[in-house]
Amino acid sequence: MTTGHVLMGLLSRGPQHGYDLKRHHDELLPAARPMAFGQVYAALGRLAGKGLVAEAAVEQGSGPERVVYELTDAGRAEVDSWAAEPDGPGEHVANPLASKVAVALLLGGHDAAATYLRRQRAAHLERMRSLTRDKREAKGDLHRVLAADYALSHLDADVRWMEDALERVHDLEGDRA
Repeated sequence: MTTGHVLMGLLSRGPQHGYDLKRHHDELLPAARPMAFGQVYAALGRLAGKGLVAEAAVEQGSGPERVVYELTDAGRAEVDSWAAEPDGPGEHVANPLASKVAVALLLGGHDAAATYLRRQRAAHLERMRSLTRDKREAKGDLHRVLAADYALSHLDADVRWMEDALERVHDLEGDRA
């Protein structure tokens, strides 16, 4: 996923300025890392340079001028194509969880790894409870519900892995005794 494609998707709803795009991104994808304003404006500049978005207007207000962007026909074709194309599953897992367990084993052995896994499991479960509350509050907001479901599924997979790892660490510790 690219920032530019998400911004073009947001612009498919109609012209918006960078501040609104950032806010709508963060509302649409609440489980994702919030988008920085600098990231929004840099991406809009790149998209404009490629002819995928264009300046529609400049709003004057009490603060600085706000440039309103709109999706071009070329931008619409690009984002439609991107949204329809499936992504292959990632070849590498980019989650620090397994790395931290490996380092905990190196530094402190089985006890350190088990302690880390128990603490991390508790943190994951707390985040899952929070997402479940958010999901209940978002009843009619399909975007928020789907984002929460996605995050919950990933956290659940992590929790299952941590439980398996804890069991394995315990079994291996017993074998060493």
